[in-house]
Parts: sequence; C-alpha cells; structure tokens
Amino acid sequence: METGKNNKQQLVKWLLIGISVLFLGIMLVLPLFVVVTESLRKGWAFYIEAITDEYTIKALILTLEATVIAVICNTVFGLCAAWALTRFHFRGKKILTTLIDVPVTVSPIIAGLIYILVFGKQSVLYPYLQQAGIKIVFAVPGIILATIFVTFPFVSRELIPVLESIGTDEEEAAALMGAKGFTIFRKVTFPHIKWAFLYGVVLCTARAMGEFGAVSVLSGHLRGKTNTLPLHVEILFNEFQYVPAFAVSSILVILAVILLVIRSIVEYRGKKET
Repeated sequence: METGKNNKQQLVKWLLIGISVLFLGIMLVLPLFVVVTESLRKGWAFYIEAITDEYTIKALILTLEATVIAVICNTVFGLCAAWALTRFHFRGKKILTTLIDVPVTVSPIIAGLIYILVFGKQSVLYPYLQQAGIKIVFAVPGIILATIFVTFPFVSRELIPVLESIGTDEEEAAALMGAKGFTIFRKVTFPHIKWAFLYGVVLCTARAMGEFGAVSVLSGHLRGKTNTLPLHVEILFNEFQYVPAFAVSSILVILAVILLVIRSIVEYRGKKET
C-alpha cells in the first residue's frame, strides 16, 4: 500500500516537472534560441553592423537614459511610499496603497493615451507647457514619464512586506538611545531591507528596459529621436528587415539575461542571510 502511494507521488512529481519543462521550453527557451540563431543568420559581420548602426546606438542610449531616470525616481518614491505606509497611520492610507497598484492593472497603452490627454494639444496644460518650451508628447520627456508610470510599483511592493514584518521595535530602541532619523534608517532599518530593495531595483530596471506599450503611444516613432530599443525592433520588423530586427532584439535578450543573473544573486544572498 505504501509502495503504491510512493509510486503515485513519484508519477505526479515527474508529470509536473515534465509539464513545467515543456512549457518553459516552448515559451522561453525556443524563442530565445530563435532570436540568437536568426540574429546570426547572415554572419557575425552583419550582426556587428546591425547592432552598431547609428539608429540602434541612439535607441540604446535613449533606453538606458529612460531606464536610469525611471529607476532613480521609483527608488525614491518606493522608499518614501513604503516608509509612509508601514510606519504611519493616516487617512487615505488604503487609497494610496490601491493607487500604487494602478500601473499593474492598467494597460500600458491606456497609460500612454492618458498622458496624451493630460499633456497633448487638447489639454488645458498645453499652452502653459508651450510657453515654457516644454514638450512631452512625441518627445523624450514623455518616454521617461511613461517608463516611470509603468514601473513605479516595483520597489515599493518589495519593501512594504519586509518593513511590515520587521516591525518598529529596533527602530524605537535606537531612538530611545538617542539615534537620529537617518542614522536609524542607515544602521537599523536598511540592513533588514537591503536585499528586498536591490531586488525591487532589478525588477524595476528589467521592466523599464522592455517597456513598449506606453512608450509606443507617446514616442511618435521618430527614428533616431524618440525610439527606444523595443520600438526600433518593431520598425525594423515592419520594414521586413528581419535579421537586423533579431540582431537588435539580442541586445535586449543579453541585458535581460544579465539582469536575471543579478536578480538570482540578490535573491540567493537575501535568502542566505534570513
């Protein structure tokens, strides 16, 4: 009886493993393999030429610029929001918590359209922006705003559960001993949340680099000016330049793999210290 039960458990285990491996192979490994093989189909020289193209370099620079600014803004916001939600009681706390999750539930396309309505020519803000010489729609600021919008929950959502779990006992003890606010955060709080913080930053970076929907709506697809790497890939693909499109896609794949490795290291170190 016991042997039959063990055999059944083994069967279920290997069945689940097989389904998982098959799903990952079809949905992840196979597409990555196609990207690599297609990008090198015309040889290494053609690949280098495609990824060092003027428009590719400009798209890469804009992608990195938008990512860095979005990560910095969302890191500051994430720390402030997580601290406010876990250390203070105030009216509207649940509303703030809900609003943080809005970018996860709203389609990026809708987010882009919202920004067009807010900052476009039909907006009441447009005359003032024009007078100040600020252009948001179909310009780099719009791309940065869209990237910030779709990525701002990532840092705060990693920090909030950790801050709630550690409580405030150590911080209160440090305050009673005369430590100031920043010292308490640096010496007491941050050591507990550093791995969750880094994990959130990595997730935010990965999401920012791959953003397409909101950026596509706000960019205007101005080649060499407002095209990020995902948008540049789309343009190449629509022009039937398949090999260059896959070559440029490989840059995103390489960056994604690097971020996955960093994420795994951060996750491993975090679990090791807990």
